[in-house]
Amino acid sequence: MSARAWGLFAAMSVIWGIPYLFIKIAVDDGVPPIFVAWSRVALGAAVLLPIAAHAGALRGLRRHLGWLAAFAVAEVCIPFPLISYGEVHVSSSLTAILIASLPLLVAVLTLFVEPEERVTAPRLAGLLAGLAGVVLLMGIDVAGDSDELLGAACILGAACGYAVGPMIIRTKLRAADPRGVAAVALVLATVFLAPPALLDPPHEMPSAGAWASIVVLGVVCSALAFVVFFALIVDAGPTRATVITYINPAVAVLLGVTLLGEELGTASIAGLLLILAGSWTATGGGPRRREPAAAQA
Repeated sequence: MSARAWGLFAAMSVIWGIPYLFIKIAVDDGVPPIFVAWSRVALGAAVLLPIAAHAGALRGLRRHLGWLAAFAVAEVCIPFPLISYGEVHVSSSLTAILIASLPLLVAVLTLFVEPEERVTAPRLAGLLAGLAGVVLLMGIDVAGDSDELLGAACILGAACGYAVGPMIIRTKLRAADPRGVAAVALVLATVFLAPPALLDPPHEMPSAGAWASIVVLGVVCSALAFVVFFALIVDAGPTRATVITYINPAVAVLLGVTLLGEELGTASIAGLLLILAGSWTATGGGPRRREPAAAQA
């Protein structure tokens, strides 16, 4: 990868390592999960849309409106509420570990989107190892509690949405300005999520800590994150871009353990190691030479 891609990779590793902490703070304060998701998206749209419009990044996006809507649903409307709801029942650390299965899902989808990708023996072994890690987490750490099992299932559902998003960017929206794509996607997601959010508003005024968490989620983890992530997808490709999930769990676990007092069981640690090792193997074992199309972009 280029030096620019490595810089984007480092930024995303931190930016998407911190949201699980702030989501947990907000939902534990009693803010409904759907309202957390909608408010962060609305705030992100309010910040990013004027910037994109001023930069002229919205030009030509009307003809891509259908794919923009599909991206908004896959990358925002499905994952954001599911993660918020999941964190009502599971810790922020376990959430990040389950999301770490994202590169495995992207590797599988890439086989269908890019037929030239071959299922080599190492890749298959990596996929199986990562799957074993997810099974270990679901079968030991959360299987004894139906609420935790439901929460973990929501997190995995969110990861599936996250896996589809990069494929849409890579194949249908690659030539579009990432600032415009991010802004329009957040606006569409704000509209799509508004009805359920209005049906389940906070029953009392959230605390200052909850509001601060929502602001960070909207400005940093949504508006800024989407621009950086889109640029990373174009520069490095969807599979390698989602390798940020190798670093995200470490950031999230560190914050969860030190700031929220969360504990990690043996199964969580073993599951995390299997998921990361499997993802690393399934996505090629590290950075590779960029494809010609990505280099031209």
